[in-house]
Amino acid sequence: MIPKECKRLAEVDFPIAVVSKHAAREKSIRHGHPSTLHLWWARRPLASCRAMLLGLLLPDPCDEHCPKEFKDRARALLPHTVGPTDEDLRKGLLKFIGDFSNWDLANNPAYVEAGRGLVKAAHGEEAPLVVDPFAGGGSIPLEALRLGCEAFASDLNPVACLILKVMLEDIPRHGPKLAEELRRVGGEIKKAAAEELAEFYPHDPDGATPIAYLWARTVRCEAPNCGAEIPLMRSFWLCKKANRRRALRPKVVKRRGEQRRIDFEIFEPKKESDVGAGTVTRAKATCLCCNAVLPPERVRAQLAAQRGGADVIFDGKGNRSGGAVMAAVVTLHPGKPGRNYRLSTVREYQAVWRAQKRLKSILGEWERGGKKGLCPVPDEVISLNEIRRISVPIYGMSSWGDLLTSRQKIALVTLARFARERLIEGEAALSTALALGVDRAADQLSSLVRWLETIEAIASTFGRQAIGMVWDFCETIPIGDHSSNFGAALEWIAKVIQHWPASSTGQVQVADAANHPLPDQTTSIWFTDPPYYDAVPYAHLSDYFYVWLRRIFPITGGTHFGSEVSPKDAEIVVDRPHTRSTSKKNATSYEAGMATAFREGRRILSQEGVGSVVFAHKTTEGWEALLSGMIRGGWTITGSWPIATERTARVNAQETASLATSVHLVCRPRPRDAGVGDWGEVLRELPKRVGDWMERLQGEGIRGADLVFACIGPALEIYSRYSKVVDAEEREIPLGGNPEAKEPHLRGYLAYVWEIVGRIALEHVLGTAEAKARNGAAGALEEDARLTALFLWTLQSTQQEGKSEKGKGKIEEMEDEAPEEIDEDEDIPRGKTSGYSLVFDVVRRFAQPLGIKLPEWEDRVIETKKGVVRLFAVSERAKQLFGSDGARAVADQIEKDPASASQLVLFGERQEELPLRKKGRTRKSGGQVSDEAMKPQREATTLDRVHAAMLLQAGGRTNALRALLKAEQDRGPDFERLANSLSALYPRYSEEKRLLDAMLLAVPR
Repeated sequence: MIPKECKRLAEVDFPIAVVSKHAAREKSIRHGHPSTLHLWWARRPLASCRAMLLGLLLPDPCDEHCPKEFKDRARALLPHTVGPTDEDLRKGLLKFIGDFSNWDLANNPAYVEAGRGLVKAAHGEEAPLVVDPFAGGGSIPLEALRLGCEAFASDLNPVACLILKVMLEDIPRHGPKLAEELRRVGGEIKKAAAEELAEFYPHDPDGATPIAYLWARTVRCEAPNCGAEIPLMRSFWLCKKANRRRALRPKVVKRRGEQRRIDFEIFEPKKESDVGAGTVTRAKATCLCCNAVLPPERVRAQLAAQRGGADVIFDGKGNRSGGAVMAAVVTLHPGKPGRNYRLSTVREYQAVWRAQKRLKSILGEWERGGKKGLCPVPDEVISLNEIRRISVPIYGMSSWGDLLTSRQKIALVTLARFARERLIEGEAALSTALALGVDRAADQLSSLVRWLETIEAIASTFGRQAIGMVWDFCETIPIGDHSSNFGAALEWIAKVIQHWPASSTGQVQVADAANHPLPDQTTSIWFTDPPYYDAVPYAHLSDYFYVWLRRIFPITGGTHFGSEVSPKDAEIVVDRPHTRSTSKKNATSYEAGMATAFREGRRILSQEGVGSVVFAHKTTEGWEALLSGMIRGGWTITGSWPIATERTARVNAQETASLATSVHLVCRPRPRDAGVGDWGEVLRELPKRVGDWMERLQGEGIRGADLVFACIGPALEIYSRYSKVVDAEEREIPLGGNPEAKEPHLRGYLAYVWEIVGRIALEHVLGTAEAKARNGAAGALEEDARLTALFLWTLQSTQQEGKSEKGKGKIEEMEDEAPEEIDEDEDIPRGKTSGYSLVFDVVRRFAQPLGIKLPEWEDRVIETKKGVVRLFAVSERAKQLFGSDGARAVADQIEKDPASASQLVLFGERQEELPLRKKGRTRKSGGQVSDEAMKPQREATTLDRVHAAMLLQAGGRTNALRALLKAEQDRGPDFERLANSLSALYPRYSEEKRLLDAMLLAVPR
């Protein structure tokens, strides 16, 4: 056994770069990967979990308390040669951890046996117990089983626990035989369902097979004398592949005595501009007949009257009279390569009409039976407490069944019935796997699924961690043999089962992390990935699957699907506020809940045990609430390792500071007799600790916001080792506080951490003169330069090497995880916005302690809207820097009088007073700016002059640029120093970096 005093490997060193590479790559691995068993949100990569577990389980060979027996056994077990010293052995273990984090070696018998052997050498014959109280998708306990540990996984959510049961109990217990049985029985169910549902999915008379139907919701134009139907389509593209582009062309049809309507034709566009803009953006609909715009409130009202508008409205004879319209059908045709597109026919609508009549019959039979048991179609109400991220109720989709079309409801009711019948036959493990298959099918069977025209594939309901409105949607065929279907869903599960190496079974239990079922001091490792503050509404999202699992499993028998929806009261999250929400889950309740959960973790951890907590939220509020909970729960931080885990191509990662890393905090229970810390000593130790850590992490490729949050760990090591920290007057210094306050006991410790991180960052990117900037020393650059440098430094991505390849990827890779998408109803601008964005709180935390007054730079270099700060693109500053006449006029003035280059001023504050140009001057000459107008209204800063030079470079005004650069060289080194710094900070392929580099080449040598 490892002595209590012996440090674990993860407390002293960790192969960050290697594990990060494998963890980030794992996001693109699909077939056989456990993440494809069933969707769960914010699931941690297996690579990082496996590596961190080994770091927690193995002792540091360089520690004086490390048993000699372990060292001897470790040398024999490692698959590579190790040198004679303890330092060599440490390096050998770290190399093994890094290598083993590779998914290609995860099931390699030699590596699996070596990993299990090392754990056994460290802990003896009795396998260590790993506990995860927020187990979710099960990455941590699954890796514990891979390493030969015992695993206890619990979660409050029944959907998560069902996933865990299959992964940790059924698969290890039954092995590949379960995969064989799943394929056999699943095939039987699919065949039976196909026979039962065939009339609703007819084949084409010419032998073509439909694989998807593309629909659009509709509203009526309310303009006078119009009333035409508006198909709500975000785009008319069907296929954007370069070699065979297809799109819809709408045309207005008017027959005598009839209202105008929209018909479509399919064509092959030659260029982007051949395809018209969609009809809806930000919930505003444009009529194609009269160009009138229907405002969002009327679009919502009309769709609410249709309960979301996903279904077709028929008259008494089965003719479409309103509701959703089928824009196109995607088919596979014998002898024709690839996917083909055709318009809908009467035959498609007749099939939908038959499905509606069948559904009415099923519901009628249930009602005539006294409504015994659950309604066949989920009628559970969607909670309004997370309406910011589950916004569909404002469009009339008030119950979970409203998210589906009638045909989708029939299909899922049929599949759920067959899965339930297998449960009655007593095949528990098989039935559970079938239930997950139904859930996987349900993820692609809703009216919120998109057709991905760039790769011709079907997305899923959960393209992101929310459920937002989708105007035009894709309906797949669950009984087909092509693309997304029930059989394919089962095959994903079967491959996961087949790929798992033999292991012991884990233990799964539905339990509250704040009231853990295990007794005191029973676990060796307490390792968890807790909910991320307000980032993911797990319980609300999981209801989408929960309501179908209720209809598969009996309400009795301990399956935990007895309540109407998944439990939410005890869930430790923050619900985003909204006028329709009644939730009381806020930062205070989150911190209190986390403190209780961490106290429970401390209680069940053995004396020699160690813990680890994963966190990846990007807001300071989330970090502070989690850390406060940890410290209140009695833990001290002993290590901190940022591991790259996220894809850089995510929508919210582009030109924002979304984190690419997850920070793994290593911690131990704080001794109950821990002393009181002296604030002066803590503050003196902080800069060196943070500075050394920043230098180490930068060498590992950790950058920007990732580096900021990763530095909180070592900073907390200093603070959390004490029962409390007090100043000279015995006033306690809290973790968080008011960052604007002056006194430490009001300001809080984390404000000083942010200040030191920001100051060290400025020293790194702008030079040592910035160390004196806060005291107004000579040689320090102005506030706007420091703000811009810090902004761009924080924006840097840990994974920003190379351009992201958007739109590329195999179709099968999209089956489980579609690209993150923007809610159709979110109040954000469409198209690409210029500039770069950071969360306001992150910018404020840097700016305030460094003396940067953000309000003074509003509308000059930044703008703040809805909690987000945007740094202006240089092109946006042209009018502010050069006035209404623009760069041409200023360039003319500089070329005529080079001495004026040293007198650059800002015109933005009195633009209306500037003369546009003298009469008689042509546009070619560029006009002139009067001498009066050239007088300073606000002296240009160094950043202003750098931006002006960049704009002159962009305009090709070489002579004016040279004059300006010469004037700046005469002024001093600040201009060139800042320009070089910004060149290193702007993203590699940005226009700003291109202009800076070109401009710097023109600097006289």
